[in-house]
This record gives sequence, structure tokens and C-alpha cells, in this order.
Amino acid sequence: MPQRKCASKRLRVDRTKKLHNLSVKSDLKKELKNMRHLIAEGKIAEAKEKMGLVFAKLDRAATKGLIHKNTAARRKSGIALKLNKKA
Repeated sequence: MPQRKCASKRLRVDRTKKLHNLSVKSDLKKELKNMRHLIAEGKIAEAKEKMGLVFAKLDRAATKGLIHKNTAARRKSGIALKLNKKA
């Protein structure tokens, strides 16, 4: 247990941030998975519409520090590559 008042507050804040970060990460993973399924099924028009949303979520996660910026860039590049290959 924390000894000081500020340490106990920091613990509460960290728990809240952890829960928020986990929800953002899981949402991002769901979007990436859905995007991959759309590409695999050949629904190129839907995938192109959804691509902007997925890219925005990746950029936001990288900006907030949830994932590394190079990881976001690599995932965006991979999605674009698969989409262009199918189209």
C-alpha cells in the first residue's frame, strides 16, 4: 500500500489509464482484424472506405504512446500493400 496521499492518487490514476489504454488497444486490434477479413474476402470497396478510419486509429495510438510510431507505420504499410495487391 502507498504511504503517501499523492502515491495513492497516482495508483488510482494509473489504474484508470491502464483500463482506458487496454480498451483503445483492443478496439484497434478489432479494427485491424476486420480490415484483414475484408481484404481476404475481396470486399475492396468496403476496405478502402474503412482504411481511413483504421489509419487514424493507428496514428492516434502512436501519438498517445500506446504503440510505437514505427509499428503504426509498418501496419499501415502492410494494409495498403495487401489492399493494392488485391485490387
